[in-house]
Amino acid sequence: MNSFWIILTGSLVAASCGFLGCFLILRRMAMLGDAISHSVLPGIVLAFLLSESRDTLPMLIGATAIGLITVFIIQTLHASGVKSDAAIGVTFTALFSVGVVLVSMYTDKVDLDLDCVLYGEIAYVPWDTLTFAGMEIGPRAVWGIGSVFLLSLVTVWLFFKQFKICAFDPAMAAAVGIPVMLFHYILMGLVSLTTVASFESVGAILVVAMLVVPSATAYLLTDRLSVMLGVSMLIGVLCSVFGYWLATWLDTSIAGAMTVVAGGLFLLALLFSPKYGVVAKVISQRRLRREIKEI
Repeated sequence: MNSFWIILTGSLVAASCGFLGCFLILRRMAMLGDAISHSVLPGIVLAFLLSESRDTLPMLIGATAIGLITVFIIQTLHASGVKSDAAIGVTFTALFSVGVVLVSMYTDKVDLDLDCVLYGEIAYVPWDTLTFAGMEIGPRAVWGIGSVFLLSLVTVWLFFKQFKICAFDPAMAAAVGIPVMLFHYILMGLVSLTTVASFESVGAILVVAMLVVPSATAYLLTDRLSVMLGVSMLIGVLCSVFGYWLATWLDTSIAGAMTVVAGGLFLLALLFSPKYGVVAKVISQRRLRREIKEI
């Protein structure tokens, strides 16, 4: 039963991150997920210090607020003429460093450590259960991540057309009256919520990987956004299942094994994608040379 909860938690994290990661990939903002996942650390610590509780709600509020502040700072720097990658690098390293300092200063009061935040331990998920009406209803992480995932699905479903146009052509979206910045901050808010909901169970490293790798893999396999969203979630689930089996076989980190599987699936897509794969391009080039010689 424990393995079921571990795989389910990993699947929810990977699917929710991969789902939102598609929009980050299309908007060429993949590293923004990395920035948010690191910069929310001071928000988590400050939320704990103010609430004196490790409950999910204060953590979500604090991390989401810092995540949106991160996006605002990056946007402001970029609008001021700073290159996008430089703006992201400066912002998230500065905020993450503030979080590290806070953890070091209040380590005797805050039940948080850098290993927990960076690496997480998904193997402990089955033992941190949620109780309702005197009955255990499953791991707390499953309910937290599942709720945020459901919120992301409903939000994107309700405003799919707006998110799609903003992702492919922000200028056109603004021209037809869509509030581009509003949907930008809604997306970043969902990324922040997903990140912090996943932090305690899997850590930042797996979150960053799942925000980028499944969606990048799906990007190589299809040109339709709706299909890309579904494929990215499927790849996330496969990473969780096969990653758990790999970790059990090698007796190693579960989160690390899931990330390794994600990288392996991306490599397969890069090589054998029917349209964009290396093998398909080589075959196409050879066919073109043959046709040129025959002319």
